[in-house]
Amino acid sequence: MTTDLKEKAPLGKIIVITSGKGGVGKTTSAAAISAGLAKLGHKTVVIDFDVGLRNLDMIMGCERRVVFDFINVIQGDAKLKQALIKDKRLDTLYVLPTSQTRDKDALTTEGVEAVLNELREEFDYIICDSPAGIERGAQMAMYFADEAVVVTNPEVSSVRDSDRVLGLLASKTRRAESSNDEPVKARVLLTRHDKGRIERGEMMTVDDVLEILAVPLLGIIPESQAVLKASNIGTPVILDEPSNAGQAYEDTVARLVGEEVEMRLPEDKRPGFMQRLFGRSA
Repeated sequence: MTTDLKEKAPLGKIIVITSGKGGVGKTTSAAAISAGLAKLGHKTVVIDFDVGLRNLDMIMGCERRVVFDFINVIQGDAKLKQALIKDKRLDTLYVLPTSQTRDKDALTTEGVEAVLNELREEFDYIICDSPAGIERGAQMAMYFADEAVVVTNPEVSSVRDSDRVLGLLASKTRRAESSNDEPVKARVLLTRHDKGRIERGEMMTVDDVLEILAVPLLGIIPESQAVLKASNIGTPVILDEPSNAGQAYEDTVARLVGEEVEMRLPEDKRPGFMQRLFGRSA
């Protein structure tokens, strides 16, 4: 007589992409990181927590395919599988959009926990695209996180707001409340890095940012026209492999999954006259 003891697969990891200030490239980063994880073969879902605005589905290029959303699932109006949208480019990538017509009070702790628990059973990575700031939607996005990517620009106001977010991650999450769990593992993603502006003293240096935030650096994303172009056509910029921004996100995702990748200071290559003439850009 034999007993079939099937080992239970580990639960998926919840990673929140957050920031204190708006406009720093948080949703762009959530889209790129989730697509990057899926490219590596990890089954990944990215969730839009920005109730009332809903930009993630546009950046992912699936806005016309939204029928049910995150709030519908929380309130029992739809099953999770009805709301999940499978990406057409990557077989292991899914999007869970949110509502444009509800407010953030529709995000209940019990409802969010139930959805995340269901997703953890099926996915390797659950990426939570948080709204900016420290209000209810942002706190709900980070509450159940195992890890956090804090997106910031090398500007004083952005870094200061990110420091406040790090304080919330250390005190207002489930892991912070538990005496048995490790704290949320937080790392910084520095976006819109512009070497010229830093040299002119218009932006902070990488070292200055890290000295204030005192958490490890996950990646450096250059200021790049490729980011805007990718957003406009509904494609995560990481799928635009020739661009420096796309490559920087590739490196970021590699570090996120534990690979040792050298930290580079990328620069966005401006297209020359002939490139512009024929419509080719780095």
